[in-house]
Amino acid sequence: MLTSLLSTFLLIFAAEFGDKSQLVCMLLASRHRGLPVFLGAISAFAILNLLAVTVGVALSRLIPDQWLSALVALLFLFFGVNALRQPEEDDETVEEKPGHTVFITTFLMIFVAELGDKTQLTIAALGASHPAETVYIGATLALALTTLIGVIGGRWVTQHISATALHRISGILFLLFAAWTASTIF
Repeated sequence: MLTSLLSTFLLIFAAEFGDKSQLVCMLLASRHRGLPVFLGAISAFAILNLLAVTVGVALSRLIPDQWLSALVALLFLFFGVNALRQPEEDDETVEEKPGHTVFITTFLMIFVAELGDKTQLTIAALGASHPAETVYIGATLALALTTLIGVIGGRWVTQHISATALHRISGILFLLFAAWTASTIF
């Protein structure tokens, strides 16, 4: 049982470290308080992991990959354009949204972006061949750790890079994610 938990943790941690969801959390945490970002992401991952473990491979058959990729690409495109349209700021302060708004934004971005993603499919496959409880716990702990690293990294960034530069960087990254996701549709 411990071997299953540890192997799931290591596999999911390695797969998710530096992935788009960790970068999304980093970017959001660089502009908003870290706790709502962390809680929103973990809530999304907890639900997604539960779906992956209980529904398994059947979930990937319910939502065509092209539709999911198109939705994710549009979401990233929207956030990229929105970030690039932010006015230039002279000071280093960023107006933060209320915690519940950041929580909901993070939750929705992670949920839509990760639904049917390679990590979720990996969790589904592991759930089919290992005890469901250990897969769920191992995967959720791994995603919590990568999210925490992203949030802490995002807060560090705000202390060293101007808000205007962050808007431009995040906008470009979101547009790159949109283009990359769109390229997977065809």
